[in-house]
Amino acid sequence: MTPRHVVVLGYGMAGARLAEEIRRRDPDGARVALTVIGEEPHHAYNRVLLSALLAGTMRPDAVRLHDADWAGEHGVTLRLGVAATRIDRAARRVKLADGSTVGYDSLVLATGSKPILPPIEGLLGEDGLPADGVVAFRSLDDCERILGMARIGAPVAVIGGGLLGLEAAHGLARRGNSVTVVHQVGHLMERQLDREGGRVLARALGELGVEFRLGSTAVRYLPGDGLKLDDDSHVDADLVVVTAGVRAQTGLAAAAEIAVDRGVLVDDALRTSDGRVHAIGDCAQHPGTVSGLVQPAWEQADVLADLLTGTRTAARYRGTPVLTRLKTKEIDLASLGEALTEVTDDTAEVLSLSDPKRGRYAKLVLRDDRVTGAILLGWPNAAATITQLYDRGIPVPEDRLGLLLGRTTPSGAASSPAEQPASAKVCQCNSVTKGRLIEAFRDGATTVSELATATRATTGCGGCTDAVRGIADWLASTA
Repeated sequence: MTPRHVVVLGYGMAGARLAEEIRRRDPDGARVALTVIGEEPHHAYNRVLLSALLAGTMRPDAVRLHDADWAGEHGVTLRLGVAATRIDRAARRVKLADGSTVGYDSLVLATGSKPILPPIEGLLGEDGLPADGVVAFRSLDDCERILGMARIGAPVAVIGGGLLGLEAAHGLARRGNSVTVVHQVGHLMERQLDREGGRVLARALGELGVEFRLGSTAVRYLPGDGLKLDDDSHVDADLVVVTAGVRAQTGLAAAAEIAVDRGVLVDDALRTSDGRVHAIGDCAQHPGTVSGLVQPAWEQADVLADLLTGTRTAARYRGTPVLTRLKTKEIDLASLGEALTEVTDDTAEVLSLSDPKRGRYAKLVLRDDRVTGAILLGWPNAAATITQLYDRGIPVPEDRLGLLLGRTTPSGAASSPAEQPASAKVCQCNSVTKGRLIEAFRDGATTVSELATATRATTGCGGCTDAVRGIADWLASTA
């Protein structure tokens, strides 16, 4: 039987995971001949962990998803440092920037997204690229440029107070830079936090050395000097880091007359308007998920690998519940579901508790005694329990306040590794359960790093590292 030729455009977190999952199901390539095209010159890396590189807490090799030998060892044709320029759907061929072409039976778009550069005077040079002293933080190369330009102690301005901007700001502050975040909205992370949660987070980050100019817009960049704001004030900056949002890369699809909107439109089988072309990750637009997060991309890769290899032809992607974490050592923040529901909303039961002096804020949104949304800032025990309730649809106890404070463990949820059911999801990004970790431990993976290799737990956002370590310690104590 001649294998089908699957071509993946994009070797980021989504494309790399899809390649892994295809080879997991078809290790000898009997069903799928696989080619992966990567625009960047690097082997796949974990983009989520780039802020740790800025902080100096991780080395570049620690964020790699694949080493240089991975493709050869798994029978994957890998082309690095070359972009796709055109899709010929009639001939089923993709033209590359070096003039070569590659044919396909099935094509997967995993082209991700590109940073948005706001219309600020002087931010772009005459060539349309960021001016000297400006870096749009998105890639490993961007990270290396920032590290090369951010002299210790020098002032840095970060444009954008969303998740990525705050992680970059915190990382640079930990390195010893004087960091100011300029955010045009009146509070931080407005897509995940309400106003009070954003206020408490700003105070907590302020105590770690990050300053904020909220409700302000940069109107002009002055190279070597800084930013002029719309209120005529000035922010000193030797370096400006831009994290003002991203836009899905839909150009290839649109030029090939594949349906696009904010992203490339896909159905539950992750098919585009051309049934031989699929899309996953940040470039894809599915009604059941939010782009920009790693968990949806990896769940989509699982489903598509089932379909492309014929392993499970009934596999479908139904969407991913939203769960966002801020990845800093000093601040524990989780936002999930309909977190922006107001306390005054009569259609839901909403509770909130604010303790700004101690950097803590909690909000719980309930419908029919089930968690449908939450913000947990500085309450790690409550976050672990409430996330379980959200994932599993377990009814919450009558003691709502005890639940918010992390003092109540409802029936069906667990506060310690021993009490957790095997089905409890420990790693959200990779959908790794406690039961899977136990299996891997019994097979010889007894440390956190070994469990990560065996199950992929901790290799997404890293937020489950302590939970995985706790399970490993518990298993070691009972072995």
